[in-house]
Amino acid sequence: MIAVYSEKCNAAGLPDCSYCRIALRAERVYLPAMHYATVKERRALGQARRKQVGRQHHGELKPKVRPATALELLERASKGRVPALVRLKYRLMAESPFAYFRGAAAVMAADLAVLPATGLVAQLCGDAHVRNLGAYAAPDGRLVFDINDFDESIRGPFEWDLKRLVASLVVSGRESGHKEASARHAAEVCVTRYAAQMRALAKMPALEVSRFQVHRLESAEPVQVALKKAERGTPQHTLEQLTEPVTAAAAAVKGKAQFADPRRFREIPPTLKRVTGAQASAVLAALEPWKARLEPQRQHLLSFYRPVDVAFKVVGTGSVGLRDYCVYFEGNGVADPLFLQVKEESASVWAPWLADAHPPAHNGQRAVEGQRAMQMQSDPFLGWTETGGRHYLVRQLNDHKGSIEIADLAGAGLQAYAEVCGELLARGHARSGDPVVLAGYLGTGDGFAEAIAKFGSLYADQTEKDWEDLKRSGKAKG
Repeated sequence: MIAVYSEKCNAAGLPDCSYCRIALRAERVYLPAMHYATVKERRALGQARRKQVGRQHHGELKPKVRPATALELLERASKGRVPALVRLKYRLMAESPFAYFRGAAAVMAADLAVLPATGLVAQLCGDAHVRNLGAYAAPDGRLVFDINDFDESIRGPFEWDLKRLVASLVVSGRESGHKEASARHAAEVCVTRYAAQMRALAKMPALEVSRFQVHRLESAEPVQVALKKAERGTPQHTLEQLTEPVTAAAAAVKGKAQFADPRRFREIPPTLKRVTGAQASAVLAALEPWKARLEPQRQHLLSFYRPVDVAFKVVGTGSVGLRDYCVYFEGNGVADPLFLQVKEESASVWAPWLADAHPPAHNGQRAVEGQRAMQMQSDPFLGWTETGGRHYLVRQLNDHKGSIEIADLAGAGLQAYAEVCGELLARGHARSGDPVVLAGYLGTGDGFAEAIAKFGSLYADQTEKDWEDLKRSGKAKG
């Protein structure tokens, strides 16, 4: 992470190292092919970027210079999706300002792209909002709480993640009954904790950063609510929720060969529909390259499970319209189910706005590698595959997963959760970027937190305006 070149510095993943370039020009010296930046140099690089974008300037928003209207940006982002489901996505987004915010990452990407950026790069979650953190089962079976959605993950300016997260706190704070001052204070607390955590991580040994635990999770009530949900989110619970027994009558009508198994996916229009025939075969065939990319011990474990049924599932809000399949496996009998999600991954909405971003060879791999870079522990079956010319991410479906609801943020829950969000995002950025460089930019004052919180309020206002425009457009009807 800290090896830098005389011509092109990649300290902290930066596309251009001002420190080395300036030193070369001023001193007219020849550096060896590789120069290892010192801690002092890395911190100075972060401090130097304040001249590029002053910390107080992060409170700005320029909606009038959007490259297109919000509706046009949403339409562009919907290209290639299942047409029949795009209207469903708009209906879901029209339910509330926060629902709109969840589905409008492409709009925010365009809005942030017209603002000055620090150029301090880390792995972005890409869709950092309050409901994209949650509980899930680690490989050893323990429940953990972390950022858990990486469909839009990409390397980019660290503040883009932070601004999206803070805006989501203000929008969700308003919806959960908080006054504006309270919602904005929670946003400022989030950034304050992010900065404090980054400064602490910058002082730790690098190996300690890679396994750092956020202890505040134990005292935040919304996190405890999510963990309790996750305790109930077992594969057996998913079996009851998403599948049903195959009746004798159905077997007699459809043929015993097709329904040799005692359970199959339910039909829950429009969110869950069974897939059969050639389409189901194509989904199952796509699991072979995914399996081949897993570690040998994971492949061995999967050898005890056989596929039983396949379904098409509508998930989330931002992902509606993308192709998403569920595969039901059975191991040692019906009491040993395994559910996998095969989820289409398109290009990150941030990619068009990153001049140095090169199209990844595989968008499923992009999402997987982003998740592994930011999370301390990830799904043991996380991987990627392809079929029909499209890229897919593969992971377990609902394995002890639990997320917060907006109602969980009422009262003291909002600030407690804001603190957790700030610390977890700081850990993810420190794992994938350079905490020393980032801490150098952040400094110790309150100006950065105040500016980002101001941005959060401005963007919440803009979100509400865009939401109203969507409702008036008629796209959400029908």
